[in-house]
Amino acid sequence: MAVAKVTTAVTMVQALNLALRQEMEKDPSVMILGEDVGKNGGVFRVTDGLYDIFGEERVISTPLAETAVAGAAIGLAINGMKPVAEIQFEGFMPPAFDQMFSHAAKMRNRSRGRFTVPMVLRAPYGGGVRALEHHSESPEAYFIHTPGLKVVIPSSPQEAKGLLISAIRDPDPVVFLEPKRLYRAFKEEVPEDEYTIPLGKANVVKEGKEITVLAWGAMLKVSLEAANRLKDTISVEVIDLRTLAPVDEEAIVKSVKKTGRAVIVHEAPKNCGFGAELSSIIMEKAFLSLKAPVKRVAGWDTPIPLPKYEDYYYPNVDRIMKELQRTVAF
Repeated sequence: MAVAKVTTAVTMVQALNLALRQEMEKDPSVMILGEDVGKNGGVFRVTDGLYDIFGEERVISTPLAETAVAGAAIGLAINGMKPVAEIQFEGFMPPAFDQMFSHAAKMRNRSRGRFTVPMVLRAPYGGGVRALEHHSESPEAYFIHTPGLKVVIPSSPQEAKGLLISAIRDPDPVVFLEPKRLYRAFKEEVPEDEYTIPLGKANVVKEGKEITVLAWGAMLKVSLEAANRLKDTISVEVIDLRTLAPVDEEAIVKSVKKTGRAVIVHEAPKNCGFGAELSSIIMEKAFLSLKAPVKRVAGWDTPIPLPKYEDYYYPNVDRIMKELQRTVAF
């Protein structure tokens, strides 16, 4: 007789905190560093309480220097630790990008496999919380474009815990972007025991027959709502990509070959966003199955507006519904 797993309804913040605590208890090489992650528990309190449990040698509050945070994490990882580095907001990642691009992503190849960089670079990601400049960006494409980096974006508390544990255990550097609008948006039953969700494997959240929607992070929930509103008229398949690098091409192509249509939804600006690469994958590997052009619903190609106009910038249910209807009617 199988024993039922014990679950608890938690927010994404709580799920991430649990993943960090369990991995730190399991593996003494796992450590945390970043701005205010110690006694303060981070800006969004993801690391809350971990300083009291593991102490200042494993939960380290750093100076306000993102280049140093990423660089220190790389050095620690090369020397046997498994650091989880936090950047306070995704808009402050550019200083850290130099370290991730020049060193973390290239160390395995540069050393011909002698060194690996088993680190995670975490950051709150995206908009939806009425934040100010440099606090609402979606920079995933920069990191996806960098060979040697893995990029993961969870869409729910359950996904966040399993994906973060997998990221910590991965032998290569992982950029882990957490949709801040989902941090406390809802609770979900999450297993109390440790579990993993494989990196590089997408999840078919809703099966359908007429059109495929590809989304990740906060856009998954919005896309699902659009699909459910159209359930009486259009059969929509919704896929949560989970991992954007490496992306699950097999799942994407299989779905589009079945439905014959695709709409891609992401927060980042449309120009050179990851949706363009996904569209190219579909065109190259499922072209003869297409019944309509691949469409993208994305952020606009402008700086993200200040809070008053945020709702006009990000994809919403109405925009997604209209594109689904237009694509099916093509």
